[in-house]
Amino acid sequence: MAPAIEVSHLHKSYGSSVVLDDLSLTVTGGIYSLLGPNGAGKTTLVNILTTLLRPDAGSIHICGVPVSRHRQVQQLVSVTGQFAAVDTLLTTSENLVLIGRLLGRNARAARARADELIAAFDLGAAANKLVKNLSGGTARRVDLAMSLVVQPTVLFLDEPTTGLDPVSRRNLWRDIRAMASSGTTVFLTTQYLEEAEALADRIGVLAGGRIVAEGTAAELAAVVGGEELVLSDDDGETVRTISTDGTAAGIAAALQGLDRAAGRLRVQLRSPSLEDAFTTLTQDTSSRTDEEAAA
Repeated sequence: MAPAIEVSHLHKSYGSSVVLDDLSLTVTGGIYSLLGPNGAGKTTLVNILTTLLRPDAGSIHICGVPVSRHRQVQQLVSVTGQFAAVDTLLTTSENLVLIGRLLGRNARAARARADELIAAFDLGAAANKLVKNLSGGTARRVDLAMSLVVQPTVLFLDEPTTGLDPVSRRNLWRDIRAMASSGTTVFLTTQYLEEAEALADRIGVLAGGRIVAEGTAAELAAVVGGEELVLSDDDGETVRTISTDGTAAGIAAALQGLDRAAGRLRVQLRSPSLEDAFTTLTQDTSSRTDEEAAA
């Protein structure tokens, strides 16, 4: 079976500004989260993968279909952008029925699918309300539901929880997990590291126009090293850090090597985080880019 998404040597520039530079990635299924600094090219990549933007060069396939075959690819994918694309002057139900009709369903089938999605996304209380009167979180859930009127093989979510409060964000996470569990491959771009860590089976880091690292959250965290003991004074100021393998024997050995004065310090075992990895990977790339520009 062909991968859900397969990209090889993708290039995209806007004038003299290179946005995507020899980018390659493969997504086989589940939830794949793409992280990157602001302006890294995440939205540009999504627009190319969903046929909204032409690349300058590269090979791109969605479920084995070349992205140049727009109509075929458009039947396989759905996309939810950074802002809700619903008609605010229609009700939730009317929005869902409208999309169903536009996608070729008859009135009865469109209504039935709308009812299914209202139940699945817990939108019963909002079904007959104008979208303009809904909270931001509920409107985003309507937007997601609309993207599933015809269940896509691959669903692209471009920073779908931007601007949502923590409760609405977690409700949306639940819906995204449900979509993936139903068999849809989800390609998620986000600026929230905890979102990627909570949802993604695999995470890619986009920096300098390329995927600079991929893996699970734990695998990426390991990029910056192992665990360490952090010794701090009574004011919470870090006095010293000691690398350790995290085992009881390793910690004991590290502590035995301390002098007597250090016995008054507080000790905390610290593991590397996804944030540590993201910072290291994107800073390294930024530094290399600056050096190349100066050369």
